[in-house]
Amino acid sequence: MTSQTIGIILLLGIFIGLTILKTPIPIALITSTAITMSYLGLPLMTTVQQMAKQIDSFSLMAVPFFILAGEIMGRGGISDRLVEFANAVVGRFRGGYAYVNCLASMFFGGISGSAVADVSSLGSIEIPMMEKAGYDRDFSVALTVTTSCQGVMIPPSHNMIFFAMAAGGVSVGKLFLAGAVPGILLGLALMAYSAVISIRRNYPKGEAMSFKKMVRVTIDALWAIMTTLIILGGVIGGIFTATESAAIACIYAFVVSMFVYKELNWKDLPKLLSNVVNTLCLSFSLIAAAAAFGYVLAFLKVPALLTNFLISVTDNKVILLLLINLMLLFLGCIMDMAPIIFIVTPILLPVVRSLGMDPVQFGAMMILNLAVGLCTPPVGSALFVGCAVGKISIERVVKEMLPMYLIMFTVLMLVTFVPAISTWLPNLMMG
Repeated sequence: MTSQTIGIILLLGIFIGLTILKTPIPIALITSTAITMSYLGLPLMTTVQQMAKQIDSFSLMAVPFFILAGEIMGRGGISDRLVEFANAVVGRFRGGYAYVNCLASMFFGGISGSAVADVSSLGSIEIPMMEKAGYDRDFSVALTVTTSCQGVMIPPSHNMIFFAMAAGGVSVGKLFLAGAVPGILLGLALMAYSAVISIRRNYPKGEAMSFKKMVRVTIDALWAIMTTLIILGGVIGGIFTATESAAIACIYAFVVSMFVYKELNWKDLPKLLSNVVNTLCLSFSLIAAAAAFGYVLAFLKVPALLTNFLISVTDNKVILLLLINLMLLFLGCIMDMAPIIFIVTPILLPVVRSLGMDPVQFGAMMILNLAVGLCTPPVGSALFVGCAVGKISIERVVKEMLPMYLIMFTVLMLVTFVPAISTWLPNLMMG
């Protein structure tokens, strides 16, 4: 075997082996990278340089601001108001609380961009609310977990920023907009499924609100919804960058939560900032380690080898895209989203470009694909949080989610094979 082949076996073999042994992903990435570079005779200092280079990015500064804004809004009474607003819109119909679940996740996704934040914040309100009204607990938890996946699609999404960095040269603004229609489409599909289940299981109707109360609830929720409008309007209009918009959103979230809703106290800030720092430590360590790992992959020419291999298997575009989706679905079941984005994007981007796919469409496809992994065992973080909040076993929830997996896969196929779903809005708004 050539040194290139041995290097690839070492890099991937050690990483997969350490992952199976439940070694933290950043450590597995760095260990496999260091050992492979030692074998290839590359200076280990390059590992540190690549890690530092990836972290030293102005665009990446948006991530801590978005996470902080989401934490502030989550603790500042935003969840309650979004649920109330969704209830005012759709709560009066049969299965209304299920619709509220879907709609509230759309709104919250436009604020936090995090599936886990969605489940933990909205789930603690929605699951008891639905169960008290007569909904089955396993359905309530399953729907809450599934709808949270909209959070990583509906803008702003820090995972789209990760993809923009990994792809290089792709507009963050276009990627934000590319996720909007697929995210809303997923929400509408889950609402349609909820309607069928509600009729079949005879779930109750919600109480109709008076017009006066609907107006009050809507005005109260506008403060929260304005966050998304500020971010998207500023980025699309070229008023500020994604990083600047994240900082502005953070300040806006603080003012609204502290002085308008008055549900955020100064004593909450230490715990809130601690959560943000913990999340950032994990995210940034993954990003840095994945950068060094990706450098060695590129040095070993793995992207070119994979491109040639896939094209040699078949030249059928449909089959190639199905293979790519199946590979991403598998990776999403066993790894977190961030390292997959940074490791796999440089490998697969040349492949999809050779098939004529727009990088913006590929970004939407990849993020939606990996969002499915957030609600699948064995490492689905949204699934674990939802089961913990709902106090129910993972087995019961996964069984209830089987039709919902099919819905998500159907929407994924539409995004994959109908480019306009993800590219129409970016092209319309940004050219």
